[in-house]
Amino acid sequence: MKKTGFDSLDKALKPLFKNALEKKVFSGAATAVFFKERGEEKRLIQSFGKTRNDRKGTKINNKTLFDLASLTKSLCTTLCILSLIENEKLDWKFCLKDVIKDKIPLSLQEINIEQLLSHSSGLIDYRPFFRDFEPVYCKKTKKNILRAVFNEPLAYRPGEKCLYSDLGYIILGEIVEQVSGKNLDRYFEREITKPLRLEKKIFFRPISSSKEKQVTNIAATEKCPWRKKILQGEVHDEHCWLMGGVAGHAGLFGTAGGVLTMTENILNQWQGKREHPAYSKRLLQKALGWKKKKQTWSMGFDRPSATDSSAGNYFSPTSIGHLGYTGTSFWIDHERELIVVLLTNRIHPTRKNEKIKKFRPFFHDTVVKSLGIQ
Repeated sequence: MKKTGFDSLDKALKPLFKNALEKKVFSGAATAVFFKERGEEKRLIQSFGKTRNDRKGTKINNKTLFDLASLTKSLCTTLCILSLIENEKLDWKFCLKDVIKDKIPLSLQEINIEQLLSHSSGLIDYRPFFRDFEPVYCKKTKKNILRAVFNEPLAYRPGEKCLYSDLGYIILGEIVEQVSGKNLDRYFEREITKPLRLEKKIFFRPISSSKEKQVTNIAATEKCPWRKKILQGEVHDEHCWLMGGVAGHAGLFGTAGGVLTMTENILNQWQGKREHPAYSKRLLQKALGWKKKKQTWSMGFDRPSATDSSAGNYFSPTSIGHLGYTGTSFWIDHERELIVVLLTNRIHPTRKNEKIKKFRPFFHDTVVKSLGIQ
């Protein structure tokens, strides 16, 4: 009988990642798995490859930071909004006209917090606004990006359906700042990560200060055709970069262990076993329980699709997670009490590399099979 469990998982992942490195799915990766095996909490954190594929590359380790990209939406912006709701500074049904001080088009004024969180606001998914700007950071650019977002016509009537939207989360990040009176990165650190002692493991790297910090142990991303250099330690997302490296849709950097600890706390709250000082389990459960018919989105998190899911074939339909464009993801299966974090730099040196699409579900299937819980 084939042995399963954490020992089996450790042995199964090493050749899997060795093969992925040889096929250049990414130059480096880190993975973290949490699972309760016969009632005992077990964690496995592994790292593979190098931070970049040239002579400047250093070996990935447990302290290596990755550009988390859209994981920012779940792990930062959503949780900050829950914190403001908990403190009665916001409500699910508050509309943009109630919380945005700037002048906004009439068509956007009735969009509410719930719709923004659940990608059902009517806003489009993405527009390359950055092409209208030179790749030079200045403080005024953030307002110009926000103005472009607010002036974008709606694609459908708010609440009618779900369409994944970077624009909606850019707005949510601005809402956090206007309502709290603090920069998003500062509010996130104070309210969300500091109580979990994660402020040095998941954080933003503002453009104004990122050049002053070491970058050798940060996974490199794209050789950016707009900025004309390999990015390492600077956020990959162009709009976030123009906004100073701090935005509601992207900007977080983190370690695999840091993301695992954060998602463990989410799992424990979801199951009613723990509270976060900033927001209650009741609020989190409400956000995760939201679902529109024939859609996968809850508020701030995705669920596995019925077919061709990035989570593979075995994660429960009620699992929650999120993907990041740079090659990052996490999935939380509360029925199996399983968390799988995958951080890679699949866009190094180019975003045209899409080999992660086949690797990611195979990786998740390998984890579940190795643990014997398929």
